Amino acid sequence: MTSTVIMINLFGAVALLMFGLAQVKDGVTRAFGARLRTGLAAGTKRGWRSFLSGFVATVALQSSTATALMVSSFVERGMIKPRMAQIALLGANIGTAVTAWIVSTGIEWLSPLLILIGIVLLRAASTARRGLGTALVGIGLMLLSLHLLGLATEPLRTSPALRAFIGLLDGAWPVALIFAAVLAFLSSSSLAIVVLILSLGSTGILSPGLMVVLVLGANLGGAVPPFMASLGAGPAARRVTLGNLIVRGCGCLIVLPMAGTIADGLSGLPLSAAKLPVDIHLLFNVLLGLAAWPLSRRLSAIMQHLVPDAPAGESGPRYLDAQEFSTPAIALTSATREVLGIGDLIERMLLLSLEAFRLHKAERLQPLPALEQVVDGLQQAVKVYLSRLAGQGLDDEGKRRSIMIIDYAINLEHIGDLIEKGLMAQVGRKIVEGMRLSDAGNNELLQLFEMTIENLRLAQTVFVTRDPGLARRMMEIKVEVRNMERRSAELHFQRLRDGQAESLQTSSLHLDMLRDLKRINAHITSVAHPIINASGLLRESRLRKSASSVAT
Repeated sequence: MTSTVIMINLFGAVALLMFGLAQVKDGVTRAFGARLRTGLAAGTKRGWRSFLSGFVATVALQSSTATALMVSSFVERGMIKPRMAQIALLGANIGTAVTAWIVSTGIEWLSPLLILIGIVLLRAASTARRGLGTALVGIGLMLLSLHLLGLATEPLRTSPALRAFIGLLDGAWPVALIFAAVLAFLSSSSLAIVVLILSLGSTGILSPGLMVVLVLGANLGGAVPPFMASLGAGPAARRVTLGNLIVRGCGCLIVLPMAGTIADGLSGLPLSAAKLPVDIHLLFNVLLGLAAWPLSRRLSAIMQHLVPDAPAGESGPRYLDAQEFSTPAIALTSATREVLGIGDLIERMLLLSLEAFRLHKAERLQPLPALEQVVDGLQQAVKVYLSRLAGQGLDDEGKRRSIMIIDYAINLEHIGDLIEKGLMAQVGRKIVEGMRLSDAGNNELLQLFEMTIENLRLAQTVFVTRDPGLARRMMEIKVEVRNMERRSAELHFQRLRDGQAESLQTSSLHLDMLRDLKRINAHITSVAHPIINASGLLRESRLRKSASSVAT
């Protein structure tokens, strides 16, 4: 019974650590998601900036997997060069190691304070503050889990069974590496496993050499989840995650035979024995980054050879197959996948427009007309495909789903038009004429831009899941966008009354961009209407609004 209680406490502490990590990721994504993604895309143009962007994103999200998937998606959309993506992931690996090092510095006493502040922020009206509150609660739970891990592993000092198991691993280092890699893969977190190794190491039952091997395994296993998650993506995305896995794998194979020598060398340094696993973790990733960075160009070339481009052209539909008409459910799923691809193209157009606006670089706008033509062609192909499918006979649910897919595709095509004919022209005019908005006006437009991109990503999720809760959240964001647009216009007119020169010179530009971003958000939010209508939430909302207006 004592052994059972010890294992429950141990696994419960690990589960709390993983839950805390998930809360940090969710909170940071809600609070800073659009800015983080946009900053990551904009910061990966040169080597050092790519490295720092990957590092910062991982420290913020507490997940190198999330960073790897974001970077690989940017590569797939042509927004990041493959070599810069590989360098960004080297920074992400070090970001995870630095996080492990920080949480091991004995700051567990901050846990109650962080949780308290986080709970207070969760009651705020602002989405960003609620997201920050969630992140602080997550950090507090992570620190609390470290304390619980220490308590759970304390009785293991005298456990004969554990000592026997550790002895077996210590005599078979390749098995120990695989064991730690499997744990990291199953938990989808190398950080969680390194912290577990840290707690076990504090009991004195792990030899320094075995610590090195287990940390190597955690690093190897942590590179597997992003690779597995990218298997359904395009070749460009798979190259990035496979390259990261190969880099870590090669590093582990090189270091494994020298684990004993490295452990002896570290024992001679003024390092804390209690923190040795996180020191090993950080040292390994720093040295791996220094060794792999100069080889990043060659690595990208090797990945191009290992994962060649698909033979089909990217401008045509990829998933529409008339042979699937005999199984309407599969045909509708294929049409859904195709429209999701259109949404990805629209996101790329928005991100390029945002980069051009923020960086004042006209070359970012050059791909937009070609992308808009691809969007038009794919939207037309989806409509034709679903029209032919309807002729084969669909049940009522299939018809409703088909209409929803077509409506979303049409709205995405309208967004493409607004970007090409509206935002592209306005941003291009700003660049060509050297126009400079006021700092306040510029920040207002950037904020609305970022919210629009985040709203599109939410719409993609709502389109697939048809989740009423997420659909209702989209309607709330629509109200936030409308209020933000109105507030920005009012502040702009106030700046005009105050006689600010920048506002006087850019008045039409500011108002036109506000109008187009508001219209784009309206098209994005339309995906939520049929879902809310079907669940009755839209009618209830209107009735409540009507009732309140009568009462007043």
